Amino acid sequence: MWTHRLPMLFNPDRDICVDEQLVPFKGRCRFRQYMPKKPAKYGLKISATCDVKISYAWRLQVYTGKETGRPAETNQGMRVVLEMTEGLQGNTVTCDNFFTSFGLSEELLRRKLALVGTIRRNKPELPPQLLQAKAREVFSSMFAFTKEHTLVSYVPRRGKNVLLLSTKHRDPGISDDTKRKPTVIQDYNRCKGGVDNLDKVVGTYSCRRRTNRWPLALFHSLLDVSLYNAFVLWTSINPSWKQQKGHRRRLFIEEVGDALVTPHVERRERLPRSSAAAALVAGARSAAAERGGACGSGLEEGPGGGACRRMCRRMCDCCRKRKVGSTCCKCGRFICKAHSLILCSLCST
Repeated sequence: MWTHRLPMLFNPDRDICVDEQLVPFKGRCRFRQYMPKKPAKYGLKISATCDVKISYAWRLQVYTGKETGRPAETNQGMRVVLEMTEGLQGNTVTCDNFFTSFGLSEELLRRKLALVGTIRRNKPELPPQLLQAKAREVFSSMFAFTKEHTLVSYVPRRGKNVLLLSTKHRDPGISDDTKRKPTVIQDYNRCKGGVDNLDKVVGTYSCRRRTNRWPLALFHSLLDVSLYNAFVLWTSINPSWKQQKGHRRRLFIEEVGDALVTPHVERRERLPRSSAAAALVAGARSAAAERGGACGSGLEEGPGGGACRRMCRRMCDCCRKRKVGSTCCKCGRFICKAHSLILCSLCST
């Protein structure tokens, strides 16, 4: 499968991000999701693992809803993160409070992975002292430590409490600026946007079209992500390729499109009806002939020198009542069955 090939082509950096994507879709689908914090709000949910530095989509998983006849899944966030980080060691996983839990952090530690993420207030492992925010000073921080975990409670404004869990940090570091943010929060803010940045760069050059069929919507998303991943791999192998250009990705997409279309253009039997398209096809075939390609001797043209199309349909020249696609082999006029005669090759000669 396509998703199984993504981890084979790229080794992510130390910091990775696990988050949710939403492919915009408003048609009928059993597992269509409503996510009010996303720009599209309605669509197909995809869990993604991305490299924080360059947003390479390392692994993707489509959420297909609850299985019929089975109870609702518990610890879904933990299951998703463990599946999305399968095969990794020595990395730091950054995720939001939908995924973060103490059970997940312990399982990741057994796999030699660190975890940094926000955590919900309803977790039973949280000490009550960290949950109180009303009487605390703005920009104040409180820490709690175990042998392998670090909890931090930060008050960015009055009455607001932000809780984070980390198995990477072991000291209560705080920045020297006016907001006095803990180092845990600074690292989280730096790494949390890997998947969001993937959505941003994919949306810049997208082949997405409006459709009411969810497989086609997923296919458009697959093409967009594949093009971006291919661009990341190409520029990683060839870092000096068009380095002075500010739109390298657009140039890469144009070259990929030309490489995919050119073989089909060269094999085309007839010229298209449009003069511009006909000139493009003729130029592609002449370029292939100069390269020594195995193309035909020429393109077939219609009567009077004009280009014709195989599936062209017009009104019958005899009765003017029926739209037909068959033509006379001698004069080239469009003719219907009522005004045509079938002859074998021997009788026609």
